[in-house]
Amino acid sequence: MTIAPTRIPRQRELQADPRTMGTPEEPRDLRLYRRMRFIRRFEETLLGLFDEGVLNGTTHACIGQEADAVGVIEHVEEGDHIFSNHRCHGHYLARTGDALGLMAEIMGKEAGVCGGIGGSQHVCAPGFMSNGVQGGIVPTAAGIALAMKLRGSDRVSVVFIGDGTLGEGAVYETLNIAALWDLPLLIVLEDNEWAQSTPTELNTAGSMRARFEAFGIPVTETTTTDVAELDALAGNEIAAVRTTGKTRVLLVHTYRLCHHSKSDDHRPEEEVALRWVTEPLAIARQRIAESQWQRIDAEVEAALAEVVATARALP
Repeated sequence: MTIAPTRIPRQRELQADPRTMGTPEEPRDLRLYRRMRFIRRFEETLLGLFDEGVLNGTTHACIGQEADAVGVIEHVEEGDHIFSNHRCHGHYLARTGDALGLMAEIMGKEAGVCGGIGGSQHVCAPGFMSNGVQGGIVPTAAGIALAMKLRGSDRVSVVFIGDGTLGEGAVYETLNIAALWDLPLLIVLEDNEWAQSTPTELNTAGSMRARFEAFGIPVTETTTTDVAELDALAGNEIAAVRTTGKTRVLLVHTYRLCHHSKSDDHRPEEEVALRWVTEPLAIARQRIAESQWQRIDAEVEAALAEVVATARALP
Protein backbone atom coordinates (compact mmCIF):
# COMPACT_ATOMS: atom_id res chain seq x y z
CA MET A 1 0.00 0.00 0.00
CA THR A 2 1.33 3.43 -0.93
CA ILE A 3 0.71 6.29 1.47
CA ALA A 4 0.78 9.73 -0.09
CA PRO A 5 3.12 12.16 1.68
CA THR A 6 1.51 14.93 3.68
CA ARG A 7 1.66 18.24 1.88
CA ILE A 8 3.36 21.04 3.79
CA PRO A 9 1.66 24.26 2.71
CA ARG A 10 3.82 27.19 1.68
CA GLN A 11 3.78 30.08 4.12
CA ARG A 12 2.03 33.07 2.61
CA GLU A 13 3.03 36.66 2.98
CA LEU A 14 0.45 38.20 5.27
CA GLN A 15 -0.50 41.83 4.98
CA ALA A 16 -2.88 42.92 7.69
CA ASP A 17 -5.95 44.71 6.39
CA PRO A 18 -6.22 48.08 8.18
CA ARG A 19 -10.01 47.76 7.97
CA THR A 20 -9.90 44.78 10.34
CA MET A 21 -6.65 45.29 12.28
CA GLY A 22 -6.28 49.06 12.32
CA THR A 23 -2.96 50.89 12.10
CA PRO A 24 -0.37 51.98 14.70
CA GLU A 25 -1.56 55.55 14.18
CA GLU A 26 -5.17 54.77 15.05
CA PRO A 27 -6.20 55.72 18.61
CA ARG A 28 -5.85 52.68 20.87
CA ASP A 29 -9.51 52.56 21.89
CA LEU A 30 -10.55 52.44 18.25
CA ARG A 31 -7.96 49.85 17.28
CA LEU A 32 -8.90 47.52 20.14
CA TYR A 33 -12.59 47.85 19.31
CA ARG A 34 -11.90 47.26 15.61
CA ARG A 35 -10.04 44.03 16.30
CA MET A 36 -12.77 42.75 18.61
CA ARG A 37 -15.45 43.61 16.06
CA PHE A 38 -13.40 41.80 13.40
CA ILE A 39 -13.25 38.63 15.50
CA ARG A 40 -16.93 38.83 16.45
CA ARG A 41 -18.09 39.18 12.85
CA PHE A 42 -15.73 36.49 11.61
CA GLU A 43 -17.19 34.03 14.10
CA GLU A 44 -20.78 35.04 13.36
CA THR A 45 -20.09 34.76 9.63
CA LEU A 46 -18.57 31.32 10.14
CA LEU A 47 -21.64 30.09 12.03
CA GLY A 48 -23.81 31.43 9.22
CA LEU A 49 -21.81 29.45 6.66
CA PHE A 50 -22.40 26.29 8.69
CA ASP A 51 -26.13 27.01 8.66
CA GLU A 52 -25.95 27.40 4.87
CA GLY A 53 -24.28 24.02 4.52
CA VAL A 54 -21.10 25.56 3.10
CA LEU A 55 -18.99 24.11 5.93
CA ASN A 56 -18.86 20.61 7.39
CA GLY A 57 -17.95 19.31 10.83
CA THR A 58 -18.03 21.72 13.73
CA THR A 59 -16.35 24.80 15.13
CA HIS A 60 -15.92 26.48 18.50
CA ALA A 61 -16.55 30.22 18.38
CA CYS A 62 -15.22 32.72 20.94
CA ILE A 63 -18.15 35.15 20.84
CA GLY A 64 -18.08 37.06 24.14
CA GLN A 65 -14.39 36.37 24.79
CA GLU A 66 -12.89 38.72 22.19
CA ALA A 67 -11.44 41.11 24.78
CA ASP A 68 -9.22 38.35 26.20
CA ALA A 69 -7.61 37.64 22.84
CA VAL A 70 -7.20 41.27 21.78
CA GLY A 71 -6.06 42.60 25.16
CA VAL A 72 -3.37 39.95 25.59
CA ILE A 73 -2.09 39.65 22.04
CA GLU A 74 -1.74 43.43 21.74
CA HIS A 75 1.47 42.94 23.76
CA VAL A 76 2.90 39.93 21.95
CA GLU A 77 6.04 40.82 20.01
CA GLU A 78 7.85 39.38 17.01
CA GLY A 79 9.52 36.14 18.07
CA ASP A 80 7.07 35.43 20.89
CA HIS A 81 4.92 32.31 20.58
CA ILE A 82 1.17 31.89 21.08
CA PHE A 83 -0.46 28.55 21.83
CA SER A 84 -4.19 28.07 21.71
CA ASN A 85 -6.85 25.41 21.98
CA HIS A 86 -10.02 24.26 20.24
CA ARG A 87 -11.46 27.80 20.61
CA CYS A 88 -8.60 29.39 18.71
CA HIS A 89 -9.98 31.65 15.98
CA GLY A 90 -9.92 34.86 18.00
CA HIS A 91 -6.36 34.27 19.14
CA TYR A 92 -5.18 33.57 15.59
CA LEU A 93 -6.97 36.57 14.09
CA ALA A 94 -5.77 38.94 16.83
CA ARG A 95 -2.21 37.79 16.12
CA THR A 96 -2.23 37.71 12.31
CA GLY A 97 -5.38 39.31 10.90
CA ASP A 98 -5.37 36.42 8.42
CA ALA A 99 -9.10 36.06 7.86
CA LEU A 100 -8.76 34.59 4.37
CA GLY A 101 -6.21 31.97 5.43
CA LEU A 102 -8.36 30.87 8.35
CA MET A 103 -11.62 30.89 6.39
CA ALA A 104 -10.04 28.85 3.59
CA GLU A 105 -8.57 26.46 6.14
CA ILE A 106 -11.95 25.79 7.74
CA MET A 107 -13.39 25.30 4.25
CA GLY A 108 -10.74 22.64 3.67
CA LYS A 109 -9.13 24.52 0.79
CA GLU A 110 -5.52 24.46 -0.30
CA ALA A 111 -5.13 28.20 0.23
CA GLY A 112 -5.82 27.72 3.94
CA VAL A 113 -3.13 28.50 6.47
CA CYS A 114 -2.41 24.76 6.80
CA GLY A 115 -3.38 23.78 3.29
CA GLY A 116 -6.87 22.80 4.39
CA ILE A 117 -5.73 19.82 6.47
CA GLY A 118 -5.79 21.37 9.95
CA GLY A 119 -9.33 22.69 9.99
CA SER A 120 -10.90 24.80 12.71
CA GLN A 121 -8.94 23.51 15.72
CA HIS A 122 -5.45 22.68 14.47
CA VAL A 123 -3.84 25.83 13.13
CA CYS A 124 -0.10 26.11 12.72
CA ALA A 125 1.65 29.27 11.54
CA PRO A 126 4.92 31.03 12.43
CA GLY A 127 4.70 31.86 16.13
CA PHE A 128 1.24 30.32 16.50
CA MET A 129 -0.06 26.84 17.20
CA SER A 130 -3.42 25.48 18.31
CA ASN A 131 -4.55 21.98 19.20
CA GLY A 132 -7.92 20.45 20.05
CA VAL A 133 -6.49 18.10 22.69
CA GLN A 134 -7.45 19.57 26.07
CA GLY A 135 -4.29 20.55 27.97
CA GLY A 136 -2.07 19.03 25.30
CA ILE A 137 -0.79 22.40 24.15
CA VAL A 138 0.48 23.42 27.62
CA PRO A 139 3.58 21.16 27.65
CA THR A 140 4.37 22.34 24.11
CA ALA A 141 4.18 25.98 25.18
CA ALA A 142 6.48 25.25 28.12
CA GLY A 143 8.91 23.45 25.81
CA ILE A 144 9.18 26.46 23.52
CA ALA A 145 9.60 28.70 26.57
CA LEU A 146 12.49 26.49 27.66
CA ALA A 147 14.03 26.73 24.19
CA MET A 148 13.84 30.52 24.35
CA LYS A 149 15.46 30.50 27.77
CA LEU A 150 18.30 28.24 26.64
CA ARG A 151 18.96 30.59 23.72
CA GLY A 152 19.27 33.53 26.10
CA SER A 153 16.33 35.25 24.42
CA ASP A 154 13.78 37.51 26.08
CA ARG A 155 10.99 35.96 23.98
CA VAL A 156 7.99 34.51 25.81
CA SER A 157 5.36 31.84 25.30
CA VAL A 158 1.70 32.66 25.87
CA VAL A 159 -0.73 29.76 26.20
CA PHE A 160 -4.52 30.11 26.36
CA ILE A 161 -6.45 27.45 28.24
CA GLY A 162 -10.05 27.10 29.42
CA ASP A 163 -11.50 26.19 32.79
CA GLY A 164 -12.28 22.66 31.58
CA THR A 165 -8.57 22.09 30.98
CA LEU A 166 -7.93 22.23 34.73
CA GLY A 167 -8.98 18.58 34.88
CA GLU A 168 -6.01 17.44 32.78
CA GLY A 169 -2.98 15.97 34.55
CA ALA A 170 -0.52 17.20 31.91
CA VAL A 171 -1.29 20.77 33.00
CA TYR A 172 -0.06 20.16 36.54
CA GLU A 173 3.03 18.27 35.41
CA THR A 174 3.86 21.28 33.27
CA LEU A 175 3.20 23.78 36.06
CA ASN A 176 5.63 21.88 38.25
CA ILE A 177 8.41 22.02 35.64
CA ALA A 178 7.65 25.62 34.61
CA ALA A 179 7.93 26.78 38.23
CA LEU A 180 11.04 24.70 38.98
CA TRP A 181 12.88 25.81 35.86
CA ASP A 182 11.66 29.42 35.78
CA LEU A 183 10.25 29.27 32.27
CA PRO A 184 9.14 32.48 30.48
CA LEU A 185 5.53 31.36 30.11
CA LEU A 186 2.29 33.28 30.53
CA ILE A 187 -0.75 31.09 31.07
CA VAL A 188 -4.02 32.84 30.24
CA LEU A 189 -6.90 30.93 31.81
CA GLU A 190 -10.20 31.92 30.20
CA ASP A 191 -12.80 30.74 32.69
CA ASN A 192 -16.07 31.01 30.77
CA GLU A 193 -17.93 29.19 33.57
CA TRP A 194 -18.99 26.21 31.45
CA ALA A 195 -16.96 23.20 30.34
CA GLN A 196 -19.07 22.38 27.28
CA SER A 197 -22.42 21.79 29.06
CA THR A 198 -21.16 21.42 32.64
CA PRO A 199 -20.93 24.45 34.95
CA THR A 200 -17.59 24.87 36.69
CA GLU A 201 -19.05 24.37 40.16
CA LEU A 202 -19.88 20.78 39.19
CA ASN A 203 -16.47 19.83 37.85
CA THR A 204 -13.85 22.13 39.43
CA ALA A 205 -13.10 21.72 43.13
CA GLY A 206 -11.46 24.40 45.22
CA SER A 207 -9.94 27.63 43.97
CA MET A 208 -8.64 28.01 40.42
CA ARG A 209 -6.17 30.60 41.64
CA ALA A 210 -4.85 28.33 44.39
CA ARG A 211 -4.06 25.59 41.89
CA PHE A 212 -1.34 27.76 40.38
CA GLU A 213 -0.23 29.34 43.64
CA ALA A 214 0.45 25.86 45.02
CA PHE A 215 3.41 25.78 42.62
CA GLY A 216 4.54 29.27 43.64
CA ILE A 217 3.27 30.82 40.40
CA PRO A 218 1.91 34.39 40.72
CA VAL A 219 -1.69 34.90 39.59
CA THR A 220 -3.46 38.07 38.47
CA GLU A 221 -7.22 37.57 38.52
CA THR A 222 -9.96 39.67 36.93
CA THR A 223 -13.66 39.56 36.13
CA THR A 224 -13.61 42.48 33.69
CA THR A 225 -14.94 42.33 30.14
CA ASP A 226 -13.43 45.75 29.38
CA VAL A 227 -10.71 45.37 26.75
CA ALA A 228 -8.94 48.50 28.02
CA GLU A 229 -8.58 46.97 31.49
CA LEU A 230 -7.47 43.63 30.06
CA ASP A 231 -5.02 45.44 27.80
CA ALA A 232 -3.38 47.06 30.83
CA LEU A 233 -3.33 43.88 32.92
CA ALA A 234 -1.93 41.77 30.09
CA GLY A 235 0.73 44.36 29.34
CA ASN A 236 1.94 44.18 32.93
CA GLU A 237 1.91 40.38 32.95
CA ILE A 238 3.80 39.91 29.70
CA ALA A 239 6.33 42.56 30.70
CA ALA A 240 6.89 40.76 34.02
CA VAL A 241 7.40 37.41 32.28
CA ARG A 242 9.78 39.01 29.80
CA THR A 243 11.91 40.75 32.41
CA THR A 244 11.96 38.04 35.10
CA GLY A 245 11.88 35.00 32.83
CA LYS A 246 9.40 33.35 35.21
CA THR A 247 5.97 31.81 34.71
CA ARG A 248 2.88 33.83 35.55
CA VAL A 249 -0.90 33.37 35.21
CA LEU A 250 -3.59 35.76 34.04
CA LEU A 251 -6.92 34.34 35.23
CA VAL A 252 -9.81 35.93 33.35
CA HIS A 253 -13.37 35.14 34.42
CA THR A 254 -15.20 35.68 31.15
CA TYR A 255 -18.28 34.26 29.43
CA ARG A 256 -19.04 32.48 26.19
CA LEU A 257 -22.11 34.01 24.57
CA CYS A 258 -22.48 31.37 21.87
CA HIS A 259 -22.79 27.60 21.85
CA HIS A 260 -19.93 25.38 22.98
CA SER A 261 -19.57 24.28 19.38
CA LYS A 262 -21.78 25.36 16.51
CA SER A 263 -25.15 24.21 17.87
CA ASP A 264 -25.05 22.79 21.42
CA ASP A 265 -26.08 25.01 24.31
CA HIS A 266 -27.79 23.82 27.48
CA ARG A 267 -27.43 26.97 29.59
CA PRO A 268 -30.42 28.88 30.97
CA GLU A 269 -31.51 31.51 28.44
CA GLU A 270 -31.88 34.16 31.13
CA GLU A 271 -28.28 33.60 32.24
CA VAL A 272 -26.94 34.15 28.73
CA ALA A 273 -29.19 37.19 28.15
CA LEU A 274 -27.85 38.87 31.27
CA ARG A 275 -24.26 38.54 30.05
CA TRP A 276 -25.02 40.31 26.78
CA VAL A 277 -25.42 43.51 28.80
CA THR A 278 -21.74 43.54 29.79
CA GLU A 279 -20.22 41.91 26.70
CA PRO A 280 -16.89 43.36 25.46
CA LEU A 281 -18.10 45.28 22.41
CA ALA A 282 -20.92 46.95 24.34
CA ILE A 283 -18.45 48.08 27.01
CA ALA A 284 -15.94 49.35 24.42
CA ARG A 285 -18.61 51.37 22.59
CA GLN A 286 -19.26 53.39 25.75
CA ARG A 287 -15.96 55.25 25.27
CA ILE A 288 -16.24 55.65 21.49
CA ALA A 289 -18.44 58.07 19.58
CA GLU A 290 -21.34 56.34 17.83
CA SER A 291 -20.19 57.65 14.46
CA GLN A 292 -16.75 56.11 15.04
CA TRP A 293 -17.89 52.61 15.93
CA GLN A 294 -20.48 52.63 13.16
CA ARG A 295 -17.74 53.52 10.66
CA ILE A 296 -15.53 50.73 12.01
CA ASP A 297 -18.40 48.24 11.86
CA ALA A 298 -19.00 49.11 8.22
CA GLU A 299 -15.31 48.80 7.32
CA VAL A 300 -15.03 45.41 9.02
CA GLU A 301 -18.20 44.21 7.28
CA ALA A 302 -16.87 45.21 3.87
CA ALA A 303 -13.53 43.51 4.49
CA LEU A 304 -15.13 40.25 5.63
CA ALA A 305 -17.55 40.23 2.69
CA GLU A 306 -14.52 40.29 0.39
CA VAL A 307 -12.87 37.47 2.37
CA VAL A 308 -15.95 35.24 2.12
CA ALA A 309 -16.38 35.90 -1.59
CA THR A 310 -12.72 35.13 -2.25
CA ALA A 311 -12.74 32.00 -0.08
CA ARG A 312 -15.89 30.64 -1.77
CA ALA A 313 -14.23 30.98 -5.18
CA LEU A 314 -11.00 29.21 -4.20
CA PRO A 315 -10.38 25.72 -5.61
